[in-house]
Amino acid sequence: MIAVLAVAGTACNSGRHSSSAFHLPPDGDAERGKAAFLAMGCHSCHTVSGVDLPQPTVQPPVPVILGGRVSERLSDAYLVTSIVYPSYALAPYPKDQITSGGRSRMTHDLDHMTVRQLADIVAFLQSRYSVPRLETLR
Repeated sequence: MIAVLAVAGTACNSGRHSSSAFHLPPDGDAERGKAAFLAMGCHSCHTVSGVDLPQPTVQPPVPVILGGRVSERLSDAYLVTSIVYPSYALAPYPKDQITSGGRSRMTHDLDHMTVRQLADIVAFLQSRYSVPRLETLR
């Protein structure tokens, strides 16, 4: 019984590394992630803050810029969900610019993405976000 309560208590924690969060393999690599981001064609729609990538080519343009300053750390689970099920929580942009038929315009090419690529893309994206108040504590 005590073990169950201990597990339940730790499950209430939130954040990227909490016991209740979705966990990717810890060896995700940002450089491999950038290469996978390019190989999967993500750059044809998205720009990434602070990264020199080919310009997006999709028409009409998608205003969703990845990376940059955020008010709180994004969890790996949030980024994975955004990649594998982009219609789950649409970005806060004008809906007519990011949707088609009420669903995200982002393609779902999951049949060709490996778990390694997913873990690396998440590592790449995580490396491009910053939380200003946490930066001052370092």
